[in-house]
Amino acid sequence: MPIQILHAADFHLDAPFASLNAEQAAERRGEQRELLARLAELARSRGADLVLLSGDLFDGGELYAETGQALVRTLGQTGCPVFIAPGNHDFYSARSPYARLAWPDNVHLFRRAGLTPVELEGKACTVWGAAFTAPAREDSPLAGFAAPADGRLHLGVLHGDVEGRGRYGPIGPEEIAASGLTYLALGHIHARSGLRRAGETFWAYPGCPEGRGFDELGDKGCLWITVRDDGGVEEEFVPLARRRYRVLEADVSGPDPAAALAAALPDDGAEDIVRIRLTGESGVEGLDLAPLEAVAAARFYRAELRDETAVPRDLWDRAGEDTLTGLFLRRMQERLAAAADDGARADLERAVRFGLAALEHREEPMA
Repeated sequence: MPIQILHAADFHLDAPFASLNAEQAAERRGEQRELLARLAELARSRGADLVLLSGDLFDGGELYAETGQALVRTLGQTGCPVFIAPGNHDFYSARSPYARLAWPDNVHLFRRAGLTPVELEGKACTVWGAAFTAPAREDSPLAGFAAPADGRLHLGVLHGDVEGRGRYGPIGPEEIAASGLTYLALGHIHARSGLRRAGETFWAYPGCPEGRGFDELGDKGCLWITVRDDGGVEEEFVPLARRRYRVLEADVSGPDPAAALAAALPDDGAEDIVRIRLTGESGVEGLDLAPLEAVAAARFYRAELRDETAVPRDLWDRAGEDTLTGLFLRRMQERLAAAADDGARADLERAVRFGLAALEHREEPMA
């Protein structure tokens, strides 16, 4: 019979959500607890044989009591064994939340830095796992490991950095290939990797199940892994996130920027947290953001605007004048031509606006 695995990692429960106001940050932490219930329902409704959680379940060493209670309760409701490999943010120690919580019988917590095995009752399957026991580890948790060739299915659950050279459990692809594992469930990288293979071992990062900032964009969730009887492995991404972080772009050129923005925005973002890059051309004074913010606030859970509009092209025509304005514009054109990236160019465009506004009413011909 195929083995059905739910693989998730990097929840970062009780993250501060520092970019949100206090009310929204508290609401987001509550939504993280609701995410745990959706995970348990997924495992139960689809008949998972086991759940592999690859670390950084907590964002740090402190946990709200409600979060700990939700985690214990929901993992006990999965209907199958659950294996947790603590990571660098939620490393295991005698003082960690892991040590203080009373775990249900179906949850196995790996507490040692070295790989240890757990055999599944009634199945010819062994799960190997290890824990971070400090905020960092520079050695590979797979160093020198090879599962025994005993005819059993061997699975791994670890927090680590494939091809990394840093402080977070660097793992070499050659170590994965030599491990003898059929599937290695990894955590630490917040972007989904897709199903990968080293030698005969399949491995993957599911990414985080809920974005926390604009470096974690788009749909987030977990992986449903099927290990076939012939040893092949299949992957299905299952979205879980309540909200997405998205970066949008809107051209607000023209006489009515608010109307242009409303027309450019998608209709499917009521639950999303968005950053909107305002592009096109605006006047020397720049945009009046207040009416644009009102438009965006009505369409999304939270929206922030970035004014990246350009100075109107006809203003650059004055660069040929023998005036202080002409000299200023010529110098700014030189700096724009040498700008390293779009961000630097946007900053220079804003500087042109400020400079032209300052020059207004006090310009004199150059000698």
